[in-house]
Amino acid sequence: MGAGTIGCFIGGSLAAAGVRVTLVGRPRVLQSLAQHGLSLTDLDGAKHHVAAADLQLLAEVPANARPALVLLAVKSGATAEAAAQLGAVLPPGTPVLSLQNGISNAAVASRAAPHLNVLPGMVPYNVAEIGPGAFHRGTPGRLAAQDDASLREWTAVFERAGVPLDLHANLLPVQWGKLLLNLNNPVNALSGLPLRDQLLQRGYRRCFAALIDEALSVLQRAGIAPAQVAAVPAHRLPGLLRLPDWLFRIVAARMLKIDAKARSSMADDLALGRRTEIDALSGEVVRLAQSLNATAPRNAKMVALLEAAAQAGQSSGASPMRQRWSAQQLHDALDL
Repeated sequence: MGAGTIGCFIGGSLAAAGVRVTLVGRPRVLQSLAQHGLSLTDLDGAKHHVAAADLQLLAEVPANARPALVLLAVKSGATAEAAAQLGAVLPPGTPVLSLQNGISNAAVASRAAPHLNVLPGMVPYNVAEIGPGAFHRGTPGRLAAQDDASLREWTAVFERAGVPLDLHANLLPVQWGKLLLNLNNPVNALSGLPLRDQLLQRGYRRCFAALIDEALSVLQRAGIAPAQVAAVPAHRLPGLLRLPDWLFRIVAARMLKIDAKARSSMADDLALGRRTEIDALSGEVVRLAQSLNATAPRNAKMVALLEAAAQAGQSSGASPMRQRWSAQQLHDALDL
């Protein structure tokens, strides 16, 4: 449900492994898949193709749908609407795995469809649409989800499909660990650079580090210890990011295992003039701080910057990515 970059890559990987998959998405994506089929590649050299004739493509969930598992991969702003559509037609107890950014999407979906078994999940890697019907995983990682009996039979299936899924008794620390890494998404989107190129510039990394520092302070106050999702523990990330470029290249070699095709989905959204998921990233930090009678001014500023950039693109009809933020401009905006 939500055949975008993540939905097409994970759903397509399962389909290539022989699983019966139905992709529900927007007309633009479905038309491209119907014409070109689905091609999947990754940084490890894997290649798969599912012919258009072998794809099941739908614009909405049919009334007679009885899926064994739903993968919810719509953008965060569409979660409630998509869940309500699912809830209107699916039997009670149908497992729905949220493969979305942020912390709150599974809860939002549960409120919209309380009789479904909605479970939080986490996607650790970057997927980019690199051509018509072509999707590329540009960074490593394993899917994660809240442990549930309905998912245990699926772990071997996901492993065989090349998208391994790990189950956790408590997913919240994993979600926060991933969110800390995703705080680079707005930095990357405003820079207008590919992920690897942006990470190789210390000025941008310092902005990323400042957002993480602020989030870690809020998490500590909330008593939440984020899980280690990257090559180093979360509390060491800001110091690592602030290293000089020459030293960062050496020390962060594993973090830089990103190919040139990788970019953030937030950058894609800005380039297409769409509203971004900044509220599900920096916005989560701001809301957690507010719940503790505290503030997170730098993350709040990033929310404002991304919302303004998206609105500028929508109102002008031109891509806001034509005006890229330099590292110094972003540094000044965040008052570093």
